[in-house]
Amino acid sequence: MSYSIGDGMVSLALAGGIVGYLYITHRTRQEKLRIIHEERLVAMEKGIPLPEFPLENEQKHREPDPTILPIMGTVFVTLSVGAMVVLFLNLPAQTHSFWVAPLPLAFLGVGLAAYQFLKGQPGR
Repeated sequence: MSYSIGDGMVSLALAGGIVGYLYITHRTRQEKLRIIHEERLVAMEKGIPLPEFPLENEQKHREPDPTILPIMGTVFVTLSVGAMVVLFLNLPAQTHSFWVAPLPLAFLGVGLAAYQFLKGQPGR
């Protein structure tokens, strides 16, 4: 397999984008901390008490959405059945038995839907 200059440029651009994103988020956080520090110093000079602020936003616990499992199960089943039909109709005769390759995804989708049904709490 040979790679072209374009492939290398795409991978470098992707890596540069990721590094740039991480740099920007780091700089934004550092700037926010610097502003909070300056405000606290000014408040301390004036004798104004300030409440403690958390440096990071707290993650709020959300209840899991009960509709996710049936949706994922439906998506897996439909995608895998569609892929099996396409493979069955388009593969040449010597590789015709590969149409069953997406079958594990179909079983995964059926298992997710069955789990939701057997759990007894239908997603509404």
